[in-house]
Amino acid sequence: MKEKKKLKLNKKKIFIIIITIILICTLIYSLINIFGWFKDNQQINDEIVNIEENVNVQEVEDTPDTKIIENKVKKDDLYWKYIKMNLINVDFKELKNTNSDTVGWIQVNGTNINYPFVQTDNNDYYLEHSFYKKNNHAGWVFLDYRNNINKLDKNTVIYAHSRVNGTMFGSLKNILKSGWLNNTNNYVIKLSTEKENTLWQVFSVYSIPTTNDYIQVKFNNDKAFEEFANMLISRSQHNFNTNITKDDNILTLSTCYSDTDKLVLHAKLIKKEVRK
Repeated sequence: MKEKKKLKLNKKKIFIIIITIILICTLIYSLINIFGWFKDNQQINDEIVNIEENVNVQEVEDTPDTKIIENKVKKDDLYWKYIKMNLINVDFKELKNTNSDTVGWIQVNGTNINYPFVQTDNNDYYLEHSFYKKNNHAGWVFLDYRNNINKLDKNTVIYAHSRVNGTMFGSLKNILKSGWLNNTNNYVIKLSTEKENTLWQVFSVYSIPTTNDYIQVKFNNDKAFEEFANMLISRSQHNFNTNITKDDNILTLSTCYSDTDKLVLHAKLIKKEVRK
C-alpha cells in the first residue's frame, strides 16, 4: 500500500513539474514575442520619423497639363467635389538613395497612411522587412510585384500589415467606422510617383474571409473587367453611389482584418498629372 501511495505521489509530482515547465516555457515564449513586437514597432517608428524629417511632401495646384478623368460620372457624384482637390508631389531623391525599391508615395485621408511604398520581384520580402530593409515583422507598404506603377494596370494593388499601433495599414480599419464614413472628405487617396501624381476616389470598402479574387490585375476583355468592378461594388459595406466603367483604373488596398479575414478598399482614378 505504501509503495502504491509513493508511486501515486511521484506521478503527481512529475505531472506538476511538467505543467510548471510548460507554463514557464509559454511565459518565456510570450515575453520574447512581446519584446520582439515592441522592438519592431520602435524600429518602424524611428524609420517613419526619419522619412518625415527628410522627405518633402507638397500639395500642388492643377496646371494646364492636369488631366481630369470623367467616365460617365453621375451629376450628384462626389467626384465633382474631389477633382477640385490638390494632388501631392513628392521628392523621391532621398527615398531612392535610402531604398532603390521605392516606387511611390501613398496618402489616405482619415488614416495615418502617409508613406512611401516599395516594390520588388515578389510579395513576400516586405512582409518581413522595413523600408530600410531590416528584418522586421511589421514589414512595409508594398506594391504587388505584377503591377507597373508607371503604366497603370486595370487594378493596382498595394499591401501592408495591419499593425495594432496604427502604423503601416493599421489605421485602415477606420474605413468601416461611422466616423470615417460620415466624412466624405475621406473618400480620397493621393499617390505620387516619379512619373506622375494621381488622385483616386473610393468606391468600395469591406472585410471578407481571405480570398484572392479581388487582387486580379489584368483582364482578358472589357466585359471581364466590368464584372470584376461590379463584384467589388456589390461587396461594399457602404454605398458610395459611384459607378465604374470599362475605361476606369482601380486602386486596391489590402490588409489583414483578423486571422481569417481581409480588409479591403477600392478606389478609381479621377485625376492625374505627368511630372516634368
